Amino acid sequence: MALSVSILATITSLHLIAFVLAVGAERRRSTAKVMPDEYDERTYCVYGSDASTAYGLSAFGLLLISQTVVNGVTKCLCFGRGLVSGRSATWAVLFFIFSWVSFLGAEVCLLAGSARNAYHTRYRGIFGGNKLSCATLRKGVFAAGAALTLLSMLGSILYYWAHSKADTGGWEKHQNEGLGMTSADFKENQQQHEASEFQKV
Repeated sequence: MALSVSILATITSLHLIAFVLAVGAERRRSTAKVMPDEYDERTYCVYGSDASTAYGLSAFGLLLISQTVVNGVTKCLCFGRGLVSGRSATWAVLFFIFSWVSFLGAEVCLLAGSARNAYHTRYRGIFGGNKLSCATLRKGVFAAGAALTLLSMLGSILYYWAHSKADTGGWEKHQNEGLGMTSADFKENQQQHEASEFQKV
């Protein structure tokens, strides 16, 4: 399998867009403040924009698509043609594991951050409880997802590159089959030649 520039461009673009969205989600995390209810003696939380949830879920989806593309092209390392044994195959396996670990970590951060950011607490307690805190997403969850997205991009690119170098393209199998046929033909011709020489004597 030859290295495809279009596949590399697709993987890189999807990861970079997901990274930008994750950074945007971190910057647009929902904020809240405690307000008194004008109708009874309770307080409630007033939340700001939920843009982080949309950004986080969009980044989650793009990252999933990118991982699907690279593993679809390489047959997820398990279902394709055999790899040439050697350094390239070893690197392909290592980068495959690295890309999946970083991908799963990024997806967990993005999904958990989006879910937590979308969770809104309404009533918090008695009137005058301004010191009570409202449920909000802690700082750094989407940032961790963004960092892991970059690591996932690096792992996916290196995995695809190493896999393309180690891919046999079916050559090794056909080569062995060809050698087997040639050896058998040679032995058969040799036996026929010896038999004809024996008959002449």
